[in-house]
Amino acid sequence: MTDTLIDGLYREGEPIADTKAPAGDISQKWTTRKFDAALVNPANRRKLSVIIVGTGLAGASAGATLGEAGYHVKSFCYQDSPRRAHSIAAQGGINAAKNYKGDGDSTHRLFYDTVKGGDYRSRETNVYRLAEVSADIIDQCVAQGVPFAREYGGLLDNRSFGGVQVSRTFYARGQTGQQLLIGAYQALERQVAAGTVEMYARHEMLELVVVDGRARGIIARDMVTGEIETHLADAVVLASGGYGNVFFLSTNAMGCNVTAAWRAHRKGAYMANPCYTQIHPTCIPQSGDHQSKLTLMSESLRNDGRIWVPKRAEDCDKDPRQIPEEDRDYYLERIYPGFGNLVPRDIASRQAKNMCDEGRGVGPEVDGARRGVYLDFADAIDRLGEDAVRAKYGNLFDMYERITGENPYKVPMRIYPAVHYTMGGLWVDYDLQSNLEGLFVTGEANFSDHGANRLGASALMQGLADGYFVLPNTIRDYLAKASAHGPVAEDAPEVVEAQEAVRSRVEKLMTINGTRSVDSYHKALGKIMWEKCGMERTDEGLREAIEEIRALRADFWTNVRVLGTAEGMNQSLEKAGRVADFLELGELMCIDALHRRESCGGHFRAESQTEDGEALRHDDEFAYVAAWEWGGDGDAPVLHKEDLVYEFIELKQRSYK
Repeated sequence: MTDTLIDGLYREGEPIADTKAPAGDISQKWTTRKFDAALVNPANRRKLSVIIVGTGLAGASAGATLGEAGYHVKSFCYQDSPRRAHSIAAQGGINAAKNYKGDGDSTHRLFYDTVKGGDYRSRETNVYRLAEVSADIIDQCVAQGVPFAREYGGLLDNRSFGGVQVSRTFYARGQTGQQLLIGAYQALERQVAAGTVEMYARHEMLELVVVDGRARGIIARDMVTGEIETHLADAVVLASGGYGNVFFLSTNAMGCNVTAAWRAHRKGAYMANPCYTQIHPTCIPQSGDHQSKLTLMSESLRNDGRIWVPKRAEDCDKDPRQIPEEDRDYYLERIYPGFGNLVPRDIASRQAKNMCDEGRGVGPEVDGARRGVYLDFADAIDRLGEDAVRAKYGNLFDMYERITGENPYKVPMRIYPAVHYTMGGLWVDYDLQSNLEGLFVTGEANFSDHGANRLGASALMQGLADGYFVLPNTIRDYLAKASAHGPVAEDAPEVVEAQEAVRSRVEKLMTINGTRSVDSYHKALGKIMWEKCGMERTDEGLREAIEEIRALRADFWTNVRVLGTAEGMNQSLEKAGRVADFLELGELMCIDALHRRESCGGHFRAESQTEDGEALRHDDEFAYVAAWEWGGDGDAPVLHKEDLVYEFIELKQRSYK
């Protein structure tokens, strides 16, 4: 590790590498790894226990599969039911390389599109495996009864999503995430009834228990009684989702947080590429300062909707139906004729921002600017008929009208980019195990598959791939040796230390008794992050953000006011703990963004762009995963680099023109 601080902010440690992926042709790696992994016989599985934190698609599918295999599973969620996990909000679909449309899709093409879509910042081996198992996911979900849309002849239908030129997205109208989660939930509940899974709803993980360098349990708070509980196991799986709510306004459910992952990070788990956050182009624009979240409109709408703004700023006040065709700028079709409205999310988002920055945004002014572009279905309604459009998108149109009061069958929708998904997360190897032995991380909580930009409809694919097919095959290799680690007593020093850390933190938050609300700090942090670590970043802005976040965090720990008591239900206390972790994460995100002096995916550094304003990568300097180690309270983080080596895909600048 370097002794001196780099940029006065971080140190550089030893490089790291994934040593679990087998050698050989990429198409054989997963088959080889599954065969090489040690087995656990059925009688021994009953003696082994696994804790799973999170019950979204990744957590519910993993719990159901491991329970079915015979392991003893403890499943935790902070919601009142696993059905309320944020996966339920996903609308547009799930990718799979089935080639049902006969338009040239394949495992290799899905692999290629995902690596290219991520701007060549994801690990080849993990992405190929994701593409390989994608087809199995659809068969699994159909067998569970998931009501995917079908063509007239009864075959499963597909549609296109951004960043690809084939139709590979399976969908259930505009509620795909809900239907997939119900499938995983019913599989999980079957195991609850069978006694292999214990369900702990309304429980929030507040600390990771690490014994002899291995994850062996968690400390959780019962959110109803306030009781601090200890749960121990042979391995811990984090399936706790992403951290988009660090921006305050995002498309995430308001309860989504980083606490489970951040507690693991503070115990030694590396946080990889934290500055990689996805800005989704198809969100209902912010309408004022009163909002606490934003609403996503499915990317599937870009199949039939055309995106435009007025050519002249003086037309932005007009009713869009009164603006003639020759005065409209269908800017994505103009700039990217090869992909048009189906360019990847990062490109669509940045161009929407550019149009609004030019003064051609539409909709009401918020903070002195119009932040919206039109998504127009007039052509689709003329071509297909209103009934056909209603059959494909009716629930989405209804949701838009309820929120905005505008009828999208008659008036174009207004959309604008918003924080949606996080590609960064805890570092994992090919087995989905973090650098902490016994700690496995699945779904959005890990970093492994999406690089600097996630293709649409790939989140559901990764969550179910990890939970149903990948983790059950890799965790058994670790569990086969778990008996050698021995049991952990509840009065072991490491366990007691973790318990005391939680109690002390809760007591500290409850006794500050300051003058500012938790939400005011969260909102202030979100404004800093959006303005200076959002779609466009500069060296100067990121340095300012780091100092502002440090000052805000110092004020939080001396002036926050947490209402209520530690005993019993206390949402103010829950939010305070989460915002405290967001304040630490936000600083690391800005440090990560500052050190990566390139434009990559949706992370546009103003100092790094092509002559025509497109993102400019610097592969000679930054073709690596940035895995950050916690440096300790008040000390600098340590950067470990994992070089990204591309053997099966040519590394080149992206073009969607």
